[in-house]
Amino acid sequence: MAKLKQNPHRQTDEREKVLEVAIGREVRGFRQQQGMTVAELAGLTGLSIGMLSKIENGNTSPSLTTLQTLAHALSVPLTAFFRGFEEHREAVHTKAGKGVEIAREGTRAGHQYNLLGHIGANASGVIVEPYLITLTEESDVFPTFQHGGIETIYMLEGEVMYRHNDELYHLCPGDTLHFDADAPHGPEILKRLPARYLSIIAYPQTA
Repeated sequence: MAKLKQNPHRQTDEREKVLEVAIGREVRGFRQQQGMTVAELAGLTGLSIGMLSKIENGNTSPSLTTLQTLAHALSVPLTAFFRGFEEHREAVHTKAGKGVEIAREGTRAGHQYNLLGHIGANASGVIVEPYLITLTEESDVFPTFQHGGIETIYMLEGEVMYRHNDELYHLCPGDTLHFDADAPHGPEILKRLPARYLSIIAYPQTA
């Protein structure tokens, strides 16, 4: 059995570690915004490249003096380094049947897309769009969706032959398909209708 790289049930009582990561993320962000390398920042602050790398990766707890030195070198207020730690974390609760029906680019007649929730810019740097997709008897097959990111499909009802690039996958209730969405993909053969599946798309957020 493959081991997960992250523990989805990890407790966040290690607030010091969470703070270190938040500070490191902000330091790196401000440095990159100014087009500055780690070596250049090291030269301005007198800190070693190794120490700056540890700070940016959240592997050490910088002193107040160090933070003041970094704030001066980056021309930002000291409090800017704590912004990510204090920001509001969102959660979206969508009641059954209340998803927003939308028309995605490339959608054909009979393909019903319900967006189940959306969180915009966030600290993770990733946008996730969960859809509930329903295909009916009138659905027009369209096997060539193509977009950035990673997509996961979880089949709820019905059966479809789903194309990804040059392969066809027979999806039945309970089946999962996880793939690079940059390749052509989509339901090519509708074997048993109506068909419903969850489609979860994740992609990097842009600045």
